[in-house]
Amino acid sequence: MPRPWEADPTTGFRRRLGKSALELGNTTGDPTCPDIWELDNGDIAVIGRDLTEQYSERLPADVSVGDGERLVVLPRNMLIAAKPDIPDA
Repeated sequence: MPRPWEADPTTGFRRRLGKSALELGNTTGDPTCPDIWELDNGDIAVIGRDLTEQYSERLPADVSVGDGERLVVLPRNMLIAAKPDIPDA
């Protein structure tokens, strides 16, 4: 059975949501990870620390990480900085 939503690996990056890791002090010296981006098709790309294995045994009962998915953690200040860029609907 096909999934109702599938990521499109061909879509491009439209714009950063919020501020860069460098601007927020979440990296030193170079603009590496983490980041939040809106893609050309409206989907959101998140770059963060892959903690799938560390969280796998203690996920809430109604949460699962499927094949091809990873649990990614990013700093709280990054999501707060992105909030004004995220539409309500």
